[in-house]
Amino acid sequence: MSKGEQTREMILVRAAPLFNQQGYFGASLSDIMRATGLEKGGIYNHFASKEQLALETFDYAYALVARRVRDALADKRYAVERLQAIISVFQSIVEDPPLPGGCPILNTAVEADDAHKELRERAREAMDDWRATIRRIVQRGIERQEIRSDLDADEVATLFVATLEGAIMLSNLYKDAVHIHRAAQFMRGYIETALRV
Repeated sequence: MSKGEQTREMILVRAAPLFNQQGYFGASLSDIMRATGLEKGGIYNHFASKEQLALETFDYAYALVARRVRDALADKRYAVERLQAIISVFQSIVEDPPLPGGCPILNTAVEADDAHKELRERAREAMDDWRATIRRIVQRGIERQEIRSDLDADEVATLFVATLEGAIMLSNLYKDAVHIHRAAQFMRGYIETALRV
């Protein structure tokens, strides 16, 4: 990796927690300069604008979460254990966040909404990935007769994401992991009583 690539990577690594905690609109250029130790020109030498930095920082933050998902699923073969692993990933976002501030998808989706179309689209694509992963697991579980055949995989994905992301939000709001623990326990029971054949 060249010195320029190393500097660019350092900017992403240091700006990601800042944006995830203060928001893309709340983090000022001065905050970014302080976090990176670079002057304005040093930052804009690697990123054309704050908006480009925001988009690439979101991509970096989401990649950290996606890596956790891949790692959690790597040795899991059956649908039920894969869904349990997904629950554990959501739980880990509260208990051992990949970067300070909680779930970057949730934070970005709430903040960007209609104010920053490109950032909102990035968050939506990341959420599409979450939902698609859960749908695939459920669909394969149905095909392998591990999951009830009368279930709608998209509906299950919605319930998973809405329940667990909502619990992450509550845990962050109240600074109390009890909310993600309750949701995880509920979803584990849901798997056993409503999904498993």
